[in-house]
Amino acid sequence: MLEVHRTHQVKIRNHSQVAEMLNRHGWSASKLWNVANYHSREVWEETGEIPNHEALKDELKTHPKYKGLHSQSSQRVLEELAEAFNSWYGKRKSDDRANPPGYRKRNYYDNDGNRVHEEHPRTTVTWKQNGIRHDTKNNRVRLSKGANHKEHPRSWEYILVKYETRPGVTVENLQQVRAVYDNAKGRWELHLVCKDEIKTPTAPGNETAGIDLGISNFAAVAYSTEDADLYPGNRLKQDGYYFPKEIAKCDDSGGERATRLHAKWSERRTHFFHSLAKNIVQRCIEKGVGRVNVGNLEGVHEDENGDSKNWGKHGNLDLHGWAFDRFTNILEYKRRSRGSKSWKWTRVPRARRVVCAVERTTASASSVACTSARSAMGHSTRT
Repeated sequence: MLEVHRTHQVKIRNHSQVAEMLNRHGWSASKLWNVANYHSREVWEETGEIPNHEALKDELKTHPKYKGLHSQSSQRVLEELAEAFNSWYGKRKSDDRANPPGYRKRNYYDNDGNRVHEEHPRTTVTWKQNGIRHDTKNNRVRLSKGANHKEHPRSWEYILVKYETRPGVTVENLQQVRAVYDNAKGRWELHLVCKDEIKTPTAPGNETAGIDLGISNFAAVAYSTEDADLYPGNRLKQDGYYFPKEIAKCDDSGGERATRLHAKWSERRTHFFHSLAKNIVQRCIEKGVGRVNVGNLEGVHEDENGDSKNWGKHGNLDLHGWAFDRFTNILEYKRRSRGSKSWKWTRVPRARRVVCAVERTTASASSVACTSARSAMGHSTRT
């Protein structure tokens, strides 16, 4: 059996009863993020190092803002901030324009430049198992309140949320609950993360596939059967130019229209990634693939001498927004669900023109597969 985690997006049935308390916890998460962000920046300026999530937890566990959420929920906020700083630290090596994680608040000033008001967004709040009580019979979940939102800090108080799933969906083995505020709809929703076990089928076959990710063609797949598939990235590129321009036309970047555009753009990208990953995995099964090599794009911003490489105005913009890790994670999830845990799944070093090489046990098969890979991959990378 193979363990997988599935996320079910559900509607809150008693939204009017729980919205205010969820708002308070969302604002508390934003305030804790800002406190930890300020501390991380101070440490960075003083030492040149970024504190990891363990250091943040040790430093801030006695801070008043830490008690605005259940302890595990506060820990998750600090973990997300540490991940964001690590991502920024990696990007700044190749792009000095990269900015550190920002503060989650919006300031308002009077005509003299004095701050008169500030607003905090509703940050996603994650409850782990210690803060959850799940009533499977009545589709209800109890979420522990932060100490700052209780009548007495040590009392057992919770938010009782009634939820509604899609037809045919059963929520079992609940591991996490995420309360996510949908700005486009103006309401909260729950993401229920459940542990599930699925049967592990045997590997489909002994063939090999190499996958190269690019910009003009988002993916090129070469099989050791001498076949190759190209998946154009035109739609992603078009969306990448269209939506930012439309968002820039909005008078208020956080307004209703801008929010709807951001949501629509995100939904289209997610749908594209899931559909593409599903198709690639299905094609691998049809071809009898038992080994998949995915090109590792580490160093894509560097030239042969290790110096920063300029891909041009549009190329740098495309690469900066290239969701490589996100897509490979989705592809891996689809592969584990549809394929087999026994598939050999590796990331091979990126050559200058051929990102992914197809390796076989026999020299002749390897030669044929690599020739197919080169013909396909040559169209999917910029030179």
